[in-house]
Parts: sequence; C-alpha cells; structure tokens
Amino acid sequence: MITLYSATSNPGKLREFQMAGRDFSHSGMDFDIRPMPVKIPPPEETGDTFAANAIEKALAYSKHVSGYLFADDSGLEVDSLGGAPGVHSARFAGEHSTDAQNNALLLDRLRGVENRTARFVCAIALVREGELTRTFRGVVEGEILDQARGATGFGYDPLFYHPPFGCTFGEATLEQKMLVSHRGQALEQMFIYLRNIVSI
Repeated sequence: MITLYSATSNPGKLREFQMAGRDFSHSGMDFDIRPMPVKIPPPEETGDTFAANAIEKALAYSKHVSGYLFADDSGLEVDSLGGAPGVHSARFAGEHSTDAQNNALLLDRLRGVENRTARFVCAIALVREGELTRTFRGVVEGEILDQARGATGFGYDPLFYHPPFGCTFGEATLEQKMLVSHRGQALEQMFIYLRNIVSI
C-alpha cells in the first residue's frame, strides 16, 4: 500500500484522483489517496506553465506532510484563443470566479469563431519530504461547443466535446472520462512510476 496525499481543495479533482487510485489498485499495488490532513491557504500560482505551477504547489504543501504528496495543475487550451485560458483556466473570469462565469466568458470569446479545437492538459508534480521526485503530463483533445451539455463533471467539462465519445465530458460518466482524460493519463503515469520504483 502506498499512501499519497493530494494537494487539492477541489472536491471534483479529489474524487477523480481517488477513483483512479482504486482502479489502478487492481494492477497489483494499492494506492490510498488522501486529502491534506491540515488546512493551509493555497500558495500563489506564479508559473507560466502547468508543470511550473504543479511543482510550486507540491513543494509548498509538502512542508505539512511526510511521505509522498502530489499536486496537479490543469486547464483548457483553446487554439483560436492562442492557448487561453491555459494556466488561468480556474480564474479566467477573475479571481474566485465560478465555473459558470468561466464558461460564460469562454462562450463569449468564441462567439462567431469557427475553429473551436481545444485540449485539456494536466501536469502532476510528485514530491517526497520536500524534494521534487518527478512530473507527469496528460493531454486529451476535443472541441468547444456553443452551449453546455451534461450535468456531471466540473469546470469546462459541459462545453468540452470529445469526438470518440460522441458527447461532452459533462455527459460522460466519471468512469468513461477517467479512461481518456488528461488527469487520468497523468495519474496512470505516476502510479506506474511508483509501482516500478517501489518494486525494485
């Protein structure tokens, strides 16, 4: 059993992380993903890449736990917006903006735009005892619809249409989404890495 602390205050993300840990446990190694044992203010995100922000968060949170901890930074890149909202995805409409506000601004920026290709990107930083161990990256391609569809997921999921599914991430089940999602990919890489180094 490997215990991993997750440095997130987002309940949607934590639910996905814990589900991925349970699913990957069937591969022969158990992963127990836990929330932070103490509440601390989130560190300021000053990086200009997802990986830089993930590392920044992981190192800040790791001061408060012993053992393995990981932090992710993820978001949406829209080609016709030059990669925006990118690292500003969670605060696209301003500090403390809601999912609904971010989605509304995205639709406004894309009004009349023909090219709506986009991707979700996730970077995960794994640390132990305050030292960076490794980073992992996942990407999933899709396109942005002109109206939200589906009530599951969070963030931009109801607008993100994934052609192989024939539906948005907001319409897909969590199990479906985690099979292909950016976070699912990055988490699987991390789990495989940990399984390999622990079994050596």
